[in-house]
Amino acid sequence: MTPTELMIQSSIKQRTDGESGISMSSQELTEIEKELLELGIAVPPTQADLPNSDGDKMETGRHKLQMDLLIETLYPWLQARSDGFCGGNMFVYYSLKQVKNQDFKGPDFFVALDVPKGERLSWVCWEEGKSPDVIIELLSPSTAQVNKIEKKRIYQDWMKVSEYYWFNPFNIDDFKGFHLQNGHYEEIEATSQGNLISETLDLELVKWDGEYYGVSTIWLRWADRDGNLIPTQRELKEEAIVYANEAIAKSNETIEKSNEKIQQIINNLKAIGMNSEQISEITGVPIEDLKP
Repeated sequence: MTPTELMIQSSIKQRTDGESGISMSSQELTEIEKELLELGIAVPPTQADLPNSDGDKMETGRHKLQMDLLIETLYPWLQARSDGFCGGNMFVYYSLKQVKNQDFKGPDFFVALDVPKGERLSWVCWEEGKSPDVIIELLSPSTAQVNKIEKKRIYQDWMKVSEYYWFNPFNIDDFKGFHLQNGHYEEIEATSQGNLISETLDLELVKWDGEYYGVSTIWLRWADRDGNLIPTQRELKEEAIVYANEAIAKSNETIEKSNEKIQQIINNLKAIGMNSEQISEITGVPIEDLKP
């Protein structure tokens, strides 16, 4: 058995095709190694050796914004952890055959837990030691069938991704999730609010009617198990501004009340016949500021 085969077996546990039951033999792997070496690709290749961009853009601007929203709102959750990575529209490599065939397409969004934090050029399963834990694909007319059949099979049979979701930004009812049970995907039942619970992340995927970077529509967002949305950076800033304004208002109100109280004391002291010098000494208010 080659070193490459040992590494791949230990990291992604020799993924098999659930339909055909075919796995990669040592002989096949050796042949692929030779072909990759002939192409000038190191064996086993790392993210530094592999392509990480094909120049393709996402289907629409809304697809791009939806991916950004999922990533942006998960970052605060990841920051509270000591490990983990999330990415989007990034190549994910799970087999040497995939490298040989130049099948570089990656998921629109994915999360991996129990891995070091840090930047990646691409996700290489045998380098990371695991596949992503959660994947979300954003559907379009040109990708829906591939995402629902071909990619679902790959995520289930080859990559063994714990949870797989799909969502159509232009058809919000086309929203499903699956959890891997005994090697097969079982559909996740929606809550009474129509949310899907990620047991892996202990979060919920919810549909939110709102505006994100100037586009008002129904978006897919992360929320905690109580249904509280994980805020965007803009929402955090707006919340901070509101809090600051409330604090200033309370401070001004306190100052105003304090001034009213001091004035009442001054009036009381005047009523018992004290002069300005005496009142100033007692209250600390300068003589020139005392009202006649």
